[in-house]
Amino acid sequence: MAAVVAVEEEGLHREAVEKVGVVVAAVVADVEVLLSSIRESNRIVQILLLRWLIVARLPDGTVPGPSAQVTKIEDETLKKPSSAASAKAAKTLPDISQLSLKADYPPRPAYGTRGTAITLWANYFHMIPNGDVELYRYAIDTEPPVTGRRKQRRLVELLIDETPISSLKLQIATDYRTTLVCRTKIPDTDLEQGIVYKDEHEDTPGPRATSHRIKLQQTGVFTVAQLVSYLTSTRADAAFPNKEEVIQSLNIILGHHPKTASSTMSVANKHYPVRGSSSEYANLGAGLIAWRGYFISVRAAAARILVNVQVKHAAAYQDGKLVELMNEYKAADRSITLFQLERFLKRVRVETTHLPIKKNKAGVIIPRVKVINGLATPSDGQGLPHPPRVESFGAFADKVQFYLDSTPSTPDTGESTSTPKGGKKGGKKGGQKGPQPGPASGGSGRYVSVAEFFRTQYGLKVNPQLPVVNVGNKANPSYLPADVCMVLPGQPADAKLTPDQTASMIRFAVRNPKPNAVSIAGRGLASLGLDPQNATLAKFGIAVSKTMITVPGRILVGPEVKYRGAKSAKTSFGSWNMNQIQFTKGTNVGPWSIMKINMDNFRTVLDDAGFLNQTKINFRNALAANGVTAPPPTDIPDLMLPKGSNYDAVIDDRFSKIPVMLPNVKFLLIILPKADTGIYNRIKYCGDVVHGLHTVCVVGPKFGKLKLNRQSGQEEPDLQYMANVALKFNLKKGGVNQSLDKAKLGIVGDGATMVVGIDVTHPSPGSAPNAPSIASMVASTDGLLGQWPAILRIQAARQERVADLADLLESRLKIWHDKNHKYPDNILVYRDGVSEGQYDMVINEELPLLQKACKDKYPADAQKRGLPKITIIIVGKRHHTRFYPTTNEKNIDTRSENSPNGTIVDRGVTETRNWDFFLQAHAALQGTARPAHYYIVHDEIFTGAVVRQPFINTADVLEDLTHNMCYMFGRATKAVSICPPAYYADLVCTRARCYLSRIFDATPAASTVGGGGTDAQANEVRIHPDLVDTMFYI
Repeated sequence: MAAVVAVEEEGLHREAVEKVGVVVAAVVADVEVLLSSIRESNRIVQILLLRWLIVARLPDGTVPGPSAQVTKIEDETLKKPSSAASAKAAKTLPDISQLSLKADYPPRPAYGTRGTAITLWANYFHMIPNGDVELYRYAIDTEPPVTGRRKQRRLVELLIDETPISSLKLQIATDYRTTLVCRTKIPDTDLEQGIVYKDEHEDTPGPRATSHRIKLQQTGVFTVAQLVSYLTSTRADAAFPNKEEVIQSLNIILGHHPKTASSTMSVANKHYPVRGSSSEYANLGAGLIAWRGYFISVRAAAARILVNVQVKHAAAYQDGKLVELMNEYKAADRSITLFQLERFLKRVRVETTHLPIKKNKAGVIIPRVKVINGLATPSDGQGLPHPPRVESFGAFADKVQFYLDSTPSTPDTGESTSTPKGGKKGGKKGGQKGPQPGPASGGSGRYVSVAEFFRTQYGLKVNPQLPVVNVGNKANPSYLPADVCMVLPGQPADAKLTPDQTASMIRFAVRNPKPNAVSIAGRGLASLGLDPQNATLAKFGIAVSKTMITVPGRILVGPEVKYRGAKSAKTSFGSWNMNQIQFTKGTNVGPWSIMKINMDNFRTVLDDAGFLNQTKINFRNALAANGVTAPPPTDIPDLMLPKGSNYDAVIDDRFSKIPVMLPNVKFLLIILPKADTGIYNRIKYCGDVVHGLHTVCVVGPKFGKLKLNRQSGQEEPDLQYMANVALKFNLKKGGVNQSLDKAKLGIVGDGATMVVGIDVTHPSPGSAPNAPSIASMVASTDGLLGQWPAILRIQAARQERVADLADLLESRLKIWHDKNHKYPDNILVYRDGVSEGQYDMVINEELPLLQKACKDKYPADAQKRGLPKITIIIVGKRHHTRFYPTTNEKNIDTRSENSPNGTIVDRGVTETRNWDFFLQAHAALQGTARPAHYYIVHDEIFTGAVVRQPFINTADVLEDLTHNMCYMFGRATKAVSICPPAYYADLVCTRARCYLSRIFDATPAASTVGGGGTDAQANEVRIHPDLVDTMFYI
């Protein structure tokens, strides 16, 4: 086997190459075993072996298998008992020096064994650090503190470039905010520096520059060897308290290069090339573009340190003329208001063009950069001696006047402002001499419009149909016409995408596995400074492989899905249809009605009365075919939504009349003329919260669609669409759509385990400032897993901990007890929406609340028997791990080139001491499949329990149960990507956002004048008593 080694590039000696050649020849079987055996001090041999590993291929051209050394350490770690377990067996005290001080999570009991073996690429790269290098970590403290991230970043740049520590610049990495990592110790005398702020390219600080002191506080000294030693140790109870600090330091080192590069737009640890050959973008319309970039993160895994790289996409403002940006935004929707335009432009950075070019001593142009605070408003500058005169919100340049002093006395910023003479203007820089604001009293000033000022002062005729922008603030406004502003590139847009923009983003972002893998290994590594390796990594003695690692996976076999009469559905790629079968437990809808909504100037096929009646008959037949009994629907007049009317008021009025018009009707099928979020939200609020009516919405053109039967040549109703609607009918009325054999659900199928799903959703872009967070809980009612009644609460914004968790669980326990006449022996919790940094919060804050609820409900004798047993599993959806089938694998979903449904991975990218696994239960039809990540943070149910046949170990039991539950999502006839309790809890949170759409989708006007109206009230999300114990959210 040959290895190509770029000796000259490393500046290494030929003797080292010959040494490597001899060693390599002896260990063709497993290169990584060799790497781990070489002493840390022999850095030359390490680097050369790494390069050999990157470019080498097996003689027969096959993909290299997963690391045998990693597998060996994984297996050996599980074989060795912890010191605590050993001490217990020997009836002695454990060696406390070997125990972790951190709250322990359950140790991994075993690795899974079930399923067909498969080898997968993972989007991880092996990091080979120089273990001897010391990392000095410092906290950055700025006094006085600054609020803007950009200014803080600039201060850190000045610290590194223009203070005594600049001599260590090449040995420093930083996040430019709070932390700095240095290759060597910074002298104590240099830990505190005074800095006068100045913009990039400025030779000297401006006249209004602020002064700061930056203090560096050493927070730790680490070597990467300590982390490597911990990861390669086979002691199950080995502890390394500084693990997270070392990983954070390595993340800062790897992120330093892309964050420093001017051609990259960085958002935390996501980096988007916006210039150069690595840049890729797409036009989203309405003034936004989508950039393709890359996420990077250092991860600890068994026996090694890995670098996770994943393709990411972000919306950003279209750079160029501000006039064009504003026009494109307005042209996308003629109903756009000035309030919406202001929200869109807020915090956009622009460079002014009307003043003479200014250069520094090096001849580099110094850009004049301003930040848009908003549009002009009549309330601007009311505390000034001469406040501006603004005709109306968003007034044009000829309708905005400011007071201009006739005597120039201070540098001209080129802005139209009513700031008093000599007054502070938020640190804006001086420029050409010119007219300035008038004095507080006296003087011979006058009011002049922005249009007139720019015409007389700069000879510019500004666009009379565009509002001026305020680049000051409300107290001290400074106005500029859009004509003299250029939008700077690389500005992420914190805006809620429109449906059209979302569709464009999906078209750009959704790609099959192969193109994504190629991007990561090519443009991704290049833009992140990993190929070729950047100077920062070289200084810190870090090398990163150029080839993704391979990991072992398994393909679990899906369960048989059962329906009425124990009939089985034929599954293919994790999905099935319901031909000739009925729901496991059908229901009787009872009195119901179909209400059609019409809109002016919007016609559908269902406007034909005869066709509509036939469609109603077809749907009722579809309900019966699937096992749902429904009498003929009661007639109700169509609801007209006149153009320009208040839709909410019209819908409210109709719902208030339904109890009078149809006193017995408790179920409405509502036919919408088109998909409309606003109409849908109001219907759900009226039905679920106010009046207690089950509602199912369908879109008319889809509901009435006819499909050609190729055998008969006749058009038929779309029975698949109608069957999907029937799924919702049955669940809302308490039915069970599908089931599994009891054996496939293990302890859950025994009927003594309640499965719980918990989620929290937070305000998103476009939400009002007073938008709350929403917590939800669902829970099974028996061993069938067919019904999941839900409850929800509003709580403080951005609070991840569920505040009312005890009350929520008590309500679920009551439902279980009412149905089963006893409380469950086990409570299995799937907790959604929690990041890795919040796992401890779940154990330290949420688990006690769950235990409190049980203590209040369970009888004393049950508690003495240790009941209930609680297990908590975190469900991760927003992680960045992806798996790709290798070219020599036969088990590939040929439709999308993804791994097949049922793919599970618990080795290679996980830590031995943690109990977690990645599961891709679903078949991804497009894009790259994202597996769910399940992390067990607390376990009283599975560990130590008797393992029943056909399972070999505890890991098999839990993995199989979680996988099988993914086939029990009642709203679909396919396996879903995350297990139903987490999925349902997420749906409940989504439904709550409908009820609070006035806050979560606040009108721009409401947001401008102080939020989405009043704060969210508890009764706005309190489900009507008639629906409270149902699956109203489906």
